[in-house]
Amino acid sequence: MSDSTPQSAREARAAERARRSAARAARSPYSAIHTGPGRLLTAVYGMLAFAAIGRVTYQLLLKFDEAPVAYTLSALSAAVYILATVCLVIGSRTSHHIAVAACVFEGVGVLVVGTLSFTHPEYFAHDSVWSAFGVGYGFVPLVLPFIGLWWLRRVQRSVESRVEARRG
Repeated sequence: MSDSTPQSAREARAAERARRSAARAARSPYSAIHTGPGRLLTAVYGMLAFAAIGRVTYQLLLKFDEAPVAYTLSALSAAVYILATVCLVIGSRTSHHIAVAACVFEGVGVLVVGTLSFTHPEYFAHDSVWSAFGVGYGFVPLVLPFIGLWWLRRVQRSVESRVEARRG
């Protein structure tokens, strides 16, 4: 009997935490980020973050002196992907605004680095995540920030319409 009591108490605490978490998500109008395309967007950002972390870890530890600009940009892109992923998972108002900023930064970064990788190839002796507009990642880094901004704007419009409906 003593073995089942701690387990059931643990299960009860876990169930209570899950209930509170679900209640918080239901209260947040930005929780729509966890549905439909938002889940896919979050998953893609997570996978890109994971890939970028693996790449940059290898590059910084073993090859940094070969192409410091490219590898520093890879580190920056990994940080942006981690930030975007975390903000998409949280789904609060503040994290929503940070995710928008991360997507804008990422989009500008891909366009600038992509252009510079063609106009100044001497800085990019080796590829970074964003060089050549993300060709090494199937151009996902080029399109992802714009899809992210589209989705985040859609969530923002949904929030604004809910607020208007409450006022109306």
